[in-house]
Amino acid sequence: MSGLMNTTIKSLPLVYRGKVRECYAVGEDKLLMIATDRISAFDVILSVPIPNKGKVLTGLTQFWFSKLSADLPTQLTGIDPATVVAPDEVDQVAGRAMVVKRLKPILIECVARGYIIGGGWKDYQATGSVCGVKLPAGLKMAQKLPEPIFTPAAKAEVGTHDENISYEKVVELYGETIASRIRELTLTLYKRAADYAATKGIIIADTKFEFGLDENGEVCLMDEVLTPDSSRFWPADQYSEGISPPSYDKQFIRDWLETQVWDKTPPAPVPPAEIIEKTAMKYREALVRLSGKDVE
Repeated sequence: MSGLMNTTIKSLPLVYRGKVRECYAVGEDKLLMIATDRISAFDVILSVPIPNKGKVLTGLTQFWFSKLSADLPTQLTGIDPATVVAPDEVDQVAGRAMVVKRLKPILIECVARGYIIGGGWKDYQATGSVCGVKLPAGLKMAQKLPEPIFTPAAKAEVGTHDENISYEKVVELYGETIASRIRELTLTLYKRAADYAATKGIIIADTKFEFGLDENGEVCLMDEVLTPDSSRFWPADQYSEGISPPSYDKQFIRDWLETQVWDKTPPAPVPPAEIIEKTAMKYREALVRLSGKDVE
């Protein structure tokens, strides 16, 4: 099995290389955003790709943009990525790229949690709260919350950890108008998506959204949306309180890494072929179950 670890687009200037995505300038006001097959865990990029992962991320993002954002400004332009690169570069963008507006990013990870798991569970055990949001006593791991909560994080540089912050800190950084808008959008989009996913037998435990400002200062939905990289997807028929449920997301590869002797600094252990293959299958199953389409 093979995958795309790095792009080599020469016809456009490189703007950004993140954990998974690479962005190239298309004129002054647009970007070509390509999802590679890289995977990161514990903020460390693994040295091997997950085949077709970038196509799954892009396919799901486009699906959710279409389903959820009819009444919301987004980064989408509708331009075919194949038309902005050289002919010999089309294979690098096929199925895994979008041409998007060049927005001013709001540097906040906008996290919605409907269930208590992961870092939120650890914070809850220590303090009874997550990002300053007080939660009921006695919750079990993976329990559904009475209402979804907004738990923002300040975005960090590649290779470092995002820092959980309170809503009040978001207000301090961006003002009440933008802070309340991104909180409202985060929770509204999460609830809509969770309701839809439930009809497909999938629980969306949590997810993160990213937003940017256009030239008029309007908040726009951007980056990836409700993918296995940005969300925890659980099969509803295998869900149970008190355990970390099986998932369609990168938690599978995280769980394997947790069994290794590793201090969570680069380089990460190299997963065996069967772990890579099973991870790829989980990503694709999420795409098929939610959107009805495969990467092929």
